[in-house]
Amino acid sequence: MSAQTVSVAQRGTTVAYKVEDGDTVYYVQITDLVVRAPRKFRNAADERQFWRLVGNVKKVYPYAKLAGVKLYDLNQNYLAIPTERERKAYSKKVEEELMAEFEGELRKLTITQGRILMRLVDRETGFTTFEIVKDFRGSISALFWQGVARIFGSNLRANYDPSSGEDRIIEQIIREIDEGWL
Repeated sequence: MSAQTVSVAQRGTTVAYKVEDGDTVYYVQITDLVVRAPRKFRNAADERQFWRLVGNVKKVYPYAKLAGVKLYDLNQNYLAIPTERERKAYSKKVEEELMAEFEGELRKLTITQGRILMRLVDRETGFTTFEIVKDFRGSISALFWQGVARIFGSNLRANYDPSSGEDRIIEQIIREIDEGWL
């Protein structure tokens, strides 16, 4: 006999069932259960530092994901433009639109959040922020902004390496955010 569907009135869910030898067998799809050990910290300072990092990643991660999408769209349109003059005009127009939309929010980021954002942009796009600025604004502009970043202790050429250092912890945090744990 084939599986049939019935609505269970008490909970309002629909489940499939099958009658086998006079017995009704219900089929319910349940989600996977992931069990994690509680996170352990050496001391209270390490725990505060971790939760501060979680807050910073949660704040900038949506911007990094959006940067990946926007850069992909920009590249698709940019490559379709036939002349260099039109490409420059297009990239300037897109830059102005992005500045109007995000400048206020991004200026409010702390230096630490900016560093994390630069590494997450590399994670999402595969390009460092230096490479992105160089491609769309030119080498001189990229070198200027690299100098400004270095003054504040940052590096536009910073690569994201999820296998070591703080990036390993950030990668774990991102996985937990994507899974709904954080």
